[in-house]
Amino acid sequence: MTTAARQQTVTEDKVRDAERARDELRDALKAAGVQLPSLGLDAASCAGPAPLALIDLGRCHVATARALAAALRSNVGEQQGAAR
Repeated sequence: MTTAARQQTVTEDKVRDAERARDELRDALKAAGVQLPSLGLDAASCAGPAPLALIDLGRCHVATARALAAALRSNVGEQQGAAR
């Protein structure tokens, strides 16, 4: 396998991994009753010879931000209760 082919494989693996992470996050948020309308991959970070493959959480309106905060607080409370 050539260096270019190896680099392409690494890039594709990183992007696929980021897609899986995005899907996992979307599913977890959905289960908590939260939908981030702009959740996706950051296209610029997925390009080039050494992609970072970042997940862009995007923008949301105030109600969604509050729902996300409530879901996170609820989860933290559950984890703290389980640790006692």
